[in-house]
Amino acid sequence: MIAVLGPEGTFSHELALALFGEGEVVLLPTIHRIFDEVERGASDGLVPLENSEAGGVGPTLDGLQGHSVSITGEAYMEVHHHLAAPGRVEDLTLVYAHPQTHEQCSEFLEGLGLEVVHTSSNAASARAMQEREGAGAIVSELTARIYGLPIARRDVQNASGNTTRFILISTRPPAESHPEKCSILIDPRADRPGLLHDLLSVFARRGINLMRIESRPSKRGMGSYVFFLDFATSRGWEVAIRELQGLTHVKNLGCYRRLEVPGWR
Repeated sequence: MIAVLGPEGTFSHELALALFGEGEVVLLPTIHRIFDEVERGASDGLVPLENSEAGGVGPTLDGLQGHSVSITGEAYMEVHHHLAAPGRVEDLTLVYAHPQTHEQCSEFLEGLGLEVVHTSSNAASARAMQEREGAGAIVSELTARIYGLPIARRDVQNASGNTTRFILISTRPPAESHPEKCSILIDPRADRPGLLHDLLSVFARRGINLMRIESRPSKRGMGSYVFFLDFATSRGWEVAIRELQGLTHVKNLGCYRRLEVPGWR
């Protein structure tokens, strides 16, 4: 079973259907709940990690930091947002949108000049729109179809190549013998001059491509951070992890490959 963010019609739901089929998907109300279910062994999970427009997804980063799970794969989804409206766009008084959706469609929404009310998901935006006269919602094609919403403007996202990266999480470590990418969490637990230089030079000296680095509050107080790193598994990557572990606290989040989504480009 695969736990994903619900309700029905979210981008997570759409991707899970394409990868696993309807019979394998369990919808949960929050990303936190997904991590809890995975950690106790009830299912595997599929969660959004980052978006090309809005950046890292905070609840997923927090889940990776605080739960004993491994990343076992990744998948990419091109994201298209549409404005649903019951009539003319000019007659709208407000628009419902998930915070990440708002960020990804900020230019269009700014141009509308309307109040934007945040919701817990695109599907929740669709339901809220149906309950309030004069309201619109930013939703996906699937959400609009499920809730019977007319689309007034298509592709209102800021960037034409708007893409979200999802990860599979499990209590089982990845079984991949030839991974393409590794993800780690570095928690220095102390600050000193040259710390970041020393950590990053472990990769530079071996010619290992660092594909992503993102800081996140450690939750131990202002100015204390942890770092999420993704890197390609070129020659020497296993030695690099061991060297890092000798310098500071390192959580290996998993080494994995990209999943092909059936029927998608």
